[in-house]
Amino acid sequence: MARQSALPRPAPEESGTAAGPLREVGGQTAGAGAPGLDRLIHERMRLGIVSALAVNRTLTFNDLKKLLRTTDGNLSVHARKLEEAGYIVCTKYFDGRLPKTEYRLSDEGRHALERYLDHMEALIRAMRER
Repeated sequence: MARQSALPRPAPEESGTAAGPLREVGGQTAGAGAPGLDRLIHERMRLGIVSALAVNRTLTFNDLKKLLRTTDGNLSVHARKLEEAGYIVCTKYFDGRLPKTEYRLSDEGRHALERYLDHMEALIRAMRER
């Protein structure tokens, strides 16, 4: 049996927050869940990967791992999610007998990062205007 939260749910007419009604931010309504925010990029490790690739043409798996101070498994899982979304491109090759994995930011990934940053800047502006 699923437990229900003891917290009361707001009535439909209670739009907004205790500080006031929800406000438009960059064409989106700014609220608790920050609608329109790219949840794929918003996760800390994936934001780190995309940001690192935005300022470096390419990075190897080991370069990213050192830069982000993470484990093989953690980087692999997050990089795969970004690759599946088309945000990064993964190239595997051999350097002599050693396998290498190299990543670069795709055009779609660059646009997604720009949209994410625009949204975050709009949220910051809205909070400072309060």
